[in-house]
Amino acid sequence: MSALRRKLGDEYQVVSTSASGGGLPPPRAAPRGKRQRFVDKNGRCNVQHGNLGGETSRYLSDLFTTLVDLKWRWNLFIFILTYTVAWLFMASMWWVIAYMRGDLNKAHDDSYTPCVANVYNFPSAFLFFIETEATIGYGYRYITDKCPEGIILFLFQSILGSIVDAFLIGCMFIKMSQPKKRAETLMFSEHAAISMRDGKLTLMFRVGNLRNSHMVSAQIRCKLLKSRQTPEGEFLPLDQLELDVGFSTGADQLFLVSPLTICHVIDAKSPFYDLSQRSMQTEQFEIVVILEGIVETTGMTCQARTSYTEDEVLWGHRFFPVISLEEGFFKVDYSQFHATFEVPTPPYSVKEQEEMLLMSSPLIAPAVSNSKERNNSVECLDGLDEVGTKLPSKLQKITGREDFPKKLLRMSSTTSEKAYSMGDLPMKLQRISSVPGNSEEKLVSKTTKMMSDPISQSVADLPPKLQKLSGGSRMEGNLPPKLRKMNSDRFT
Repeated sequence: MSALRRKLGDEYQVVSTSASGGGLPPPRAAPRGKRQRFVDKNGRCNVQHGNLGGETSRYLSDLFTTLVDLKWRWNLFIFILTYTVAWLFMASMWWVIAYMRGDLNKAHDDSYTPCVANVYNFPSAFLFFIETEATIGYGYRYITDKCPEGIILFLFQSILGSIVDAFLIGCMFIKMSQPKKRAETLMFSEHAAISMRDGKLTLMFRVGNLRNSHMVSAQIRCKLLKSRQTPEGEFLPLDQLELDVGFSTGADQLFLVSPLTICHVIDAKSPFYDLSQRSMQTEQFEIVVILEGIVETTGMTCQARTSYTEDEVLWGHRFFPVISLEEGFFKVDYSQFHATFEVPTPPYSVKEQEEMLLMSSPLIAPAVSNSKERNNSVECLDGLDEVGTKLPSKLQKITGREDFPKKLLRMSSTTSEKAYSMGDLPMKLQRISSVPGNSEEKLVSKTTKMMSDPISQSVADLPPKLQKLSGGSRMEGNLPPKLRKMNSDRFT
């Protein structure tokens, strides 16, 4: 036995190979290494932007957002550095004014009026600036009316100090109150599960809210990241597909008070239509879950993200219930939030299940053939109707009526339809219909008898004179010669 070490990303896995087959059992397949994720479990997108070139200047054009997006150590460093540089610069300006006016040499002369009282070196100028900027005002150092340049510098100092305070303090406040911190109290289950729910194969995962404050207008979306190749040969390494988690029914709008199980029904429109338990061992995909909502306390929009790789999707599992009814309230047990248990689930994909269902139904093919034959008979009727209309007038008179072929073919089509309908009946009914006493001739005789009875009754209701003229069923024997001649001419 020799060991071959192969590197996958940042981790190593050992693959054992055997030099001789011998009687040893085949080596077990080595587990797949942990592949690179696009979105981490904590929601951080694992993407780095490089080779920007001259596009880095765009970050300076939006300096406020750039400072907010920086890490805390860089924010604190910029905060301290900005105030330190501003204080030193303004203190230097006050010291330069005192130096140019000669106030530093005459600071202890009581008869001399300086620009700023009791400023005779750089530390005293720095203390004067701090007292003015922080509005402390001890009263020992102050500006006199004999220094117009000091008054202008004082106004500039007030404006510049307000701008710096608004920019840096606002940046720190926005960073501390960022809604992404609210996402720390939104939970996602560690694994996703696939099992049957309501007779359909369903992909499920769980979300929860640890705070009592609600997420207003909470909405959830899912994206499937999977590489594919187009028919034109273009390779898409991270193709994004939408997973329907109730957009058409409104189930994606969440009332996130207690933990909820989010479901994606796997059907013909789902990207997992041909996913089975066996194919999951070779598939590579990542499901990105995005939960958005408005924080009730601040009114800011919050977004929480997580992802599930193919190794974190459990086939044939279901989540444990976490809600129980106590005295006067519902209790949520978060110790079972991530727990799952196995349930009976077919290992086949939805596509394979539908194909097996079609193979096991024997009545589909005869029904299709019957419908095709009926359509063919109707087409033959239409064709023969056109032929009947093209016959000469003498042949049409021989047939008695011009639409005779049409009626005859309709009668033949009805008999064929009866034959197909008899084939669709159960065996008992087919035997009853095949008895000689129930033949179609007997039915025809019954219908003719029913039609002749009203005629005979109508003749019986005539007056005696008309009954004598009718002579039973025919009236031609008692008609005058002229009328008999007219009838014979009409029927010939």
